[in-house]
Amino acid sequence: MYDANQLRTFLAVAQTLNFTQAARRLGVRQSTVSQHVRRLEDAAGRPLFSRDTHSVRLTEDGEAMLGFARTILTAHERASHYFTGTRLRGRLRFGASEDFVLTRLPEILQAFRREHPEVDLELTVELSGTLHRRLEAGRLDLVLAKRRPGDSHGELVWTDELCWIGAPGLRLDAGRPVPLILFPPPGITRARALEVLEEHGRSWRIACTSGSLSGLMAAARAGLGVMAHTRGLIPPGLEALSARCGLPELGAVDFVLLHNRRGSAAQDAAGALASAILAGGDRLHRGHSGHPGPPTG
Repeated sequence: MYDANQLRTFLAVAQTLNFTQAARRLGVRQSTVSQHVRRLEDAAGRPLFSRDTHSVRLTEDGEAMLGFARTILTAHERASHYFTGTRLRGRLRFGASEDFVLTRLPEILQAFRREHPEVDLELTVELSGTLHRRLEAGRLDLVLAKRRPGDSHGELVWTDELCWIGAPGLRLDAGRPVPLILFPPPGITRARALEVLEEHGRSWRIACTSGSLSGLMAAARAGLGVMAHTRGLIPPGLEALSARCGLPELGAVDFVLLHNRRGSAAQDAAGALASAILAGGDRLHRGHSGHPGPPTG
C-alpha cells in the first residue's frame, strides 16, 4: 500500500520541514519530492503536511505516519539484507556531537547493533568542531554533527534555529556584559554566539566553560548565565529566553552526516548507519527527554 521511495521522501520532508532541502538531501528534483508526498497522501487518504508559502508543518496524521514509515522501511531493509545475504562486518568509528547526549540516538544505535551484530561500533562523543577535525584526519568513518556556517558539504539531517537559553526567570542587566556559558574551542555554537554578539556591539564575559553538556546545563540551571543552543534540543530545566532580554538572533544551524572522504573498510557499515539515522532522524529532535516540539558544541 505504501511505496518505500515515497516513505523515504516523506521522512526527508518531515525532518527538514523544507521541500527544497529534502530534494537536495535525496538527490532528486523538488517536483519529485512534491509528487511523492502527494501520492503518499493519496494512499493514506489524509493530508500529512500543512504548508503555505512560508512554512511546512506535520499534521496530526503526519506525526502518526512517522512511526509507520520507520517501521515499514526497517522491515524493507531487513528483507533486503536477508534475501541478498549481505552481512556487514568490521569496525565502524562513529562520532556524534555533544548535542545528542539527551536525545534518542541510543535507540537508533541499538537498533543498528541488532541488525548488524558483526559490526564493532566505536562511538566518540565530542564537540562538532573536534569531530570535523578527526574526520578530516581519517580518525573517524562517519560523523553526525553541526555544519560550520557557510559549509555545504555533508548530508543534511535537519535544519533548526539557534536560540539563547537559561534558567527559568533569568534576568539580564542590559548595562552589563552578557554572561556566557560556553563549550571550549572549537565549538561551532560557541563561535556563532561570540560572532553575533560582536556584530551587534554587545559586550560579553565568559561565566562558565565546559567540554561537557552536563557541566554547561548545571551552570545554566544555577543561573550563572546564558547558552546558545538549538531550539529543539533545549535540556529539561532550561528555557528559551524571550525577546525582551535584548539578545541578538543567532540564526539557523544545520545538522549533517559526514563520511570519511578517503574511503575506508567501514564504508558499507557507515552507509548503513547513515541510512538508519536518516530514517529515524526525527527522533533526535522530537519529544526528547519528554519534551514535545520541534527541533547544539
